[in-house]
Amino acid sequence: MTQKQQLKIGISIGDLNGIGAEVVLKTFEDERILEFCTPVIFANSKVLSFIKKHLNIDLQFQGISDLNKIIDGKVNVYNVWKENVNINFGTPDTKVGSYALKSLEAATEALKNKQVDILVTAPINKNTIQSEAFNFPGHTDYLAKELQGDSLMFMVSDSLRVGLLTDHVAVKNVASTITPQLIEKKVNSIYHSLEEDFRIRQPKIAVLGINPHSGDNGVIGKEDEEVLKPTLKNINNNGKLVYGPYSADSFFGSQNYKNFDAVIAAYHDQGLIPFKTLSFGNGVNYTAGLSRVRTSPDHGTAFEIAGKGQADETSFKQAVFTGMQIFKNRKEYKELTKNPLKKQPRRKERK
Repeated sequence: MTQKQQLKIGISIGDLNGIGAEVVLKTFEDERILEFCTPVIFANSKVLSFIKKHLNIDLQFQGISDLNKIIDGKVNVYNVWKENVNINFGTPDTKVGSYALKSLEAATEALKNKQVDILVTAPINKNTIQSEAFNFPGHTDYLAKELQGDSLMFMVSDSLRVGLLTDHVAVKNVASTITPQLIEKKVNSIYHSLEEDFRIRQPKIAVLGINPHSGDNGVIGKEDEEVLKPTLKNINNNGKLVYGPYSADSFFGSQNYKNFDAVIAAYHDQGLIPFKTLSFGNGVNYTAGLSRVRTSPDHGTAFEIAGKGQADETSFKQAVFTGMQIFKNRKEYKELTKNPLKKQPRRKERK
């Protein structure tokens, strides 16, 4: 791939008191990645110079004030603000949170305007970023509004893909939130993402039960019997290979997840605890269902190690490469739908 064809990776810097800037800078410290993409970090070059000096990171970047002047094959820092920011690693700070929002807003606008091809978001502190402009549980809901899509939190790695029926919903509200309409919507989103974003023909999807032991035929809650099972049966009758509900407590330990292209969990911790146990450090948070591609590492701000040089950049680096692969897959999928007689790749079987 020549430099002129390189994908532009827009990067929101996240909470500057956390490990976000560290994993971003460490990722591009390896210059070989610049053979595949051109990063554009939405932040401030003076602040990043301070952080890289503090952490002894050997990285050269080019500060720019115009997105039309992005330099291919170089690390670009688009100066979203001019003033200095007081950095106190590991400390929650609403002022610093406001700069995380400035970065996210600018990067999202550039994504909408196609000035960057992909958005990779460094971790935010969901408390300090809150304001009149950002009243969301996290990135996913914010991007759904800005990019006008049915967003879906989709955790992906080489060996496992986990989607959620409900994401940032209080446990006490999970059962009442899950309706036949929601189930169908989430299944359709994941099914389409597997086809378009991951190029899997006729994907197989497993759905985990809402209650312990999937309700034990109604003994432990009736939601699985009355809502989940009939809805999945209807979806399956319409031609999609969707199975369940499976008892969540044994599904991952039995290795059953390896028989499916994706797993849908009923709620946040039911899906993310096993995902992070099996894939932590290599997993990626992908927001499916949007018109543009957004990925993120599978970790948070990690205030407890911020500024100590201990952060592992593997997940952020994987988020960059996953975003590029999904962008490529989407392009190929669109070309295929325009020319349906073109030979499709064979279905990738789960090992």
